[in-house]
Amino acid sequence: MKHLQHIQGIELFKVLGDTRRLVILQQLMAKPATLSQLGQVLGDHPAKVRHHLVQLEQVGLVELVETQQVRGFVEKYYRASARAFLLNEIILPESAKPFTAVIIGSHDMALELLCEQVRKHAQFEEMDLVCLPVGSLDGLIALRQGVAHLAGCHLLDPQSGEYNLPYARHFFPDEQVSLITLAHREQGLMLAPGNPHAVNGLSDLARPQIRYVNRNKGSGTRIWLDNQLKQLGLPTDRISGYELEVRTHTQVAETIARGQAGAGLGLRAAAQHYNLDFIPLFQERFDLVTLEAQFSNPQLLPLLEHLQSEDFRSSVAGLAGYDATRTGTVVRT
Repeated sequence: MKHLQHIQGIELFKVLGDTRRLVILQQLMAKPATLSQLGQVLGDHPAKVRHHLVQLEQVGLVELVETQQVRGFVEKYYRASARAFLLNEIILPESAKPFTAVIIGSHDMALELLCEQVRKHAQFEEMDLVCLPVGSLDGLIALRQGVAHLAGCHLLDPQSGEYNLPYARHFFPDEQVSLITLAHREQGLMLAPGNPHAVNGLSDLARPQIRYVNRNKGSGTRIWLDNQLKQLGLPTDRISGYELEVRTHTQVAETIARGQAGAGLGLRAAAQHYNLDFIPLFQERFDLVTLEAQFSNPQLLPLLEHLQSEDFRSSVAGLAGYDATRTGTVVRT
């Protein structure tokens, strides 16, 4: 039995598209079971369970491990073929273009500009671009698993004071990685217009009348906040709304603008777009991380060249709190 098995290919995903098969697989990951035992779990007749079990067995996700004679009947015990399964495929939208580049990682407004320009500029007639905001750490994991071409990242290493490079070396100790600077950007506390609660800094988030809206776990913004709260000695359970999570800076700003929260950590550009008050706290570097093999991929070349163009730098510099001086700069591990 393998410890970890990668699930790749659309046929395997089709098999697991039925929730009953997923339940069967999870049961058999815990311990071997018979058709009768699985039928009790699912509330189905064993004959119906057998239909799903056969499909799982055909694609190699479960296996027969033991046969026993019980009161004149043959009982077959099945188990999962691995202790855990890793899904590393991505389903992309239908596109008429021959190549779709995938950027997974942290949310960024300059990245949104890049997506818009790829869809509009004639030089990208052979390429589409999909950007998925899941957080910096999950972006690096996606890159490691081979389901992304680039990962958006803004992770500060507290020990070295360096952004992104230490994490890239940690995730890819055996491969050369390129970090392309997208921009330097400013983050701070976004507040309701007029700052009605007179917030001055992070320590004020503990006041009960202030409801906070948080970023998702694994995002660079959330990691920075948690480190700062730890240094301040401020327990997260004292912050009202700390458990309220959204995935993008614009969602933080929109939540505050709607009156559903009074404060959140995010980009100056997002605060300005929603006419919110803003207290600057830090500047950071946002990079696009990619493997060296992808950096030399001819299909990605138009995108990488555009990142270094004056046209793109100019559009990034127009965002509030963004510095495009180093946009397009490449650092290799």
